[in-house]
Amino acid sequence: MRLSAFFLPTLKETPTEAQIVSHRLMLRAGMIRQTSAGIYAWLPLGLRVLKKIEQIVREEQNRAGAQELLMPTIQSADLWRESGRYDDYGKEMLRITDRHDREMLFGPTNEEMITDIFRGFVRSYRQLPLNLYHIQWKFRDEIRPRFGVMRGREFLMKDAYSFDIDGDSARRSYQAMFLAYLRTFARMGLKAIPMRADTGPIGGDLSHEFIILAETGESGVFCQKEWLDLDVLADAPDYTDDLKPFFEKATGIYAATDEKHDAATCPIPADELVSARGIEVGHIFYFGTKYSKPMNATVAGPDGEQVPVEMGSYGIGVSRLMGAIIEASHDDSGIIWPDSVAPFTVGLINLKPGDADSDRVSAELYEKLQAAGVDVLYDDRDERPGVKFADMDLIGVPWHLVVGPRGIKNGVVELKRRATGVREELPADAALAKLTA
Repeated sequence: MRLSAFFLPTLKETPTEAQIVSHRLMLRAGMIRQTSAGIYAWLPLGLRVLKKIEQIVREEQNRAGAQELLMPTIQSADLWRESGRYDDYGKEMLRITDRHDREMLFGPTNEEMITDIFRGFVRSYRQLPLNLYHIQWKFRDEIRPRFGVMRGREFLMKDAYSFDIDGDSARRSYQAMFLAYLRTFARMGLKAIPMRADTGPIGGDLSHEFIILAETGESGVFCQKEWLDLDVLADAPDYTDDLKPFFEKATGIYAATDEKHDAATCPIPADELVSARGIEVGHIFYFGTKYSKPMNATVAGPDGEQVPVEMGSYGIGVSRLMGAIIEASHDDSGIIWPDSVAPFTVGLINLKPGDADSDRVSAELYEKLQAAGVDVLYDDRDERPGVKFADMDLIGVPWHLVVGPRGIKNGVVELKRRATGVREELPADAALAKLTA
């Protein structure tokens, strides 16, 4: 993409309403625009990152055996009355009526709807286990939306729902999602801390929040030092293995606890704990028959008797993750995207558009990077070098490839790694080889 043709409305000044780093940088980098309180339009740069985060979430859900579907955003109030939650959920639920005065709602979550889908088709325990998920926009009418996409009213969420014949099977499904979450966050360059949590309006007696570490995090946690050294992608078992030993580790030994709790409630000795700040980006629940019993979601068991299925639900705040990644990875100059979710991999900077050699070498590099499948943003604007460098730092592109008359004369281009600031001069072919390796 040529920057001269890309819609990237960056801002030099920080908007006064932005209170936290991610909100400030997302506005300044031209990623989002507020349309009303807690509701944002996603501009091209922001949408590119959002789609990459979404794809990692999708791949890890599929890898864990979950199947994707898509449920509507508008739900019938009657389903929520069946489960008993319609009057209990609170004012965060946006209640509406259609032209026929039928009561509807803008879904804050989907336990009722997925249970209704399940009971309409699944008849036997032989069709279990089953895990269905979707990635869909949700709406919760927060009384005080703030912090940009971190606490908005409309947000993109992945929610999955597991169905099992008994409690042991349901806990295995819970463990598989637990592992999928750790792998999801690790692929985004994040260290996730699982923390036992309240079940809230979702229900049940087993729940974990996933907290990613960030110095600007909203909440304090204590976690075991050894957890910080765990390489989830390398150390975790495959889904075909026995997951029980690893989760016993993750949900027991490596427990985390909220700072507000009395230290005596934590099972880990105080000298093995470290204090950190973090941001919640995922929440999983095992709630048994809370929804299947009142909604009559049953299957024929091995003995032919009808049995209410055991259920769990598993949410990841996809749009919230974007803000959380920025909170965990930024500096005074702007965002530092992990390679896996960056909007572009390479920022190609032509220092002197109009100069024949600079234009030629830049065009050749641009074409070769594109041909190699590398996402590249080519800054071909007639702007001062300082403006170009500042914009690339602000939007957080992982690699900066700089082309100018002096370098061309010496047979080199400059390659900068955004995360470290390390620069090196090398021949254009060597730079290409490094970027396409």
